[in-house]
Amino acid sequence: MSKLPKINELLSPDKIEEDFFLFPSWDLGFRALYGGQVMAQALSAAQQTVEAPFVVHSLHCYFLLPGDAKLPVFCQVERVRDGRSFATRRVKAIQKGNIIFDCMCSFQLPENGFNHQTPKMPKVPGPESLNNDIEKYESPSMQVSEKLKTAIPFHKPIEIRSVKSDEDSAQQFVWMRLREHSEVEDKLPFHQRALCYASDYYFLMSAVRKHGLSPSDSNLRLATIDHAIWFHRGFDFNDWVLYVSESPTSASGRAYVRGQLFSSNGDLIASTTQEGLLRLKQETKK
Repeated sequence: MSKLPKINELLSPDKIEEDFFLFPSWDLGFRALYGGQVMAQALSAAQQTVEAPFVVHSLHCYFLLPGDAKLPVFCQVERVRDGRSFATRRVKAIQKGNIIFDCMCSFQLPENGFNHQTPKMPKVPGPESLNNDIEKYESPSMQVSEKLKTAIPFHKPIEIRSVKSDEDSAQQFVWMRLREHSEVEDKLPFHQRALCYASDYYFLMSAVRKHGLSPSDSNLRLATIDHAIWFHRGFDFNDWVLYVSESPTSASGRAYVRGQLFSSNGDLIASTTQEGLLRLKQETKK
C-alpha cells in the first residue's frame, strides 16, 4: 500500500437516507473487526444528526456480535431527544442484517461552569524518547505473518508509543496522537471520534499483562463486552495524549479496565471504562 490510510475517510460516512449511514472497514489483522472503529463510526453517524454547536460528552456502548473487517458497517441513528441543553442519540451498527453494536451518545451545548481536576498526569518518559510501536513489526529481523504485513499500514494513522512497565503490572502508559495533521471543518468533533477510535487500543492489555499473558497467545480469547467514554474538555489530537489505564479486577471470565487521557499540558481530557472477555481457550464455553 503506497499511501497511508486516512482515518477521516474511515470515519466519514456515505448517507444512505435520513439517519442511515454506511462506513468502510479496515482489517487490522485481528480475529474480528476492531471495536474502536465501530465506536468511532457510531459517534460519527450520531454527529451527522446533531446541529452545531452541540458536542458529544459521553458514549455508552455494547458489543453484541463480532464484526467482520471485510464488510462495511451500516449505522442507523435514532433521535431519542433534542433538548435546549442536551441531545441524545442511539446508534445501532449492523452487518449481514444483524445488530453487532449498540450505543447511546449524549451531546451538550457548550457552557461555562465549575472547573476542577484532581488527577495529575503521571510522570513518565516523554514520547520523544520512545519508539513507535508499529515500527518493530516492520523490522527485517521480525518474523510476521503475511496477514499482519498487509494490516500494518492500517495501524499507522494513530501513532502509538508505549512506556515500558513491569510485565505483571496491571497499569500501562501509552502516548498517542494523529500521525498526520488533519484539518477538517468540524475539528473538535473529528478529534473526538478519532480519540474514540484510539481509546480501544491496548485497553484490555493491562488485564492481560497482570496474568503474565501475551495478546499473541493463541490460547487467549479477548473480546470487548462494553465500553464507555466521557469527554471532559476540548483538545487537539494532533498533539500527544497520554493514555493511562489500569485493571482493578478480573473475575468470572471478565476483566474490568479504566483509563484517563491527558493532554500534553496535563489536562484530563477524557475518561474511559471497559469490561471485556478474558479466557483461555480450554475454558471457552460454547
